[in-house]
Amino acid sequence: MDRIIRMGKRNAIYIPKEIANSLNLKEGDRLVIVVEDGKIELIPVRKPSKYWAEISPEEVEEVGEEISKSLGINS
Repeated sequence: MDRIIRMGKRNAIYIPKEIANSLNLKEGDRLVIVVEDGKIELIPVRKPSKYWAEISPEEVEEVGEEISKSLGINS
């Protein structure tokens, strides 16, 4: 999808609504900006999968203890 846009005050660049919607971008989302060979690329920074967030510290400790036992390490 190509679009011509204009740079605003303070060098602000506004992403057209239909492009932002197609990428599920919202106000406050973070983007990585890459400049290479005279081009600018914006890459959305996505939050980690929900599966990473569902692991409790207790579960991490339990798994660590199991691994230590299987390796014969006393902690």
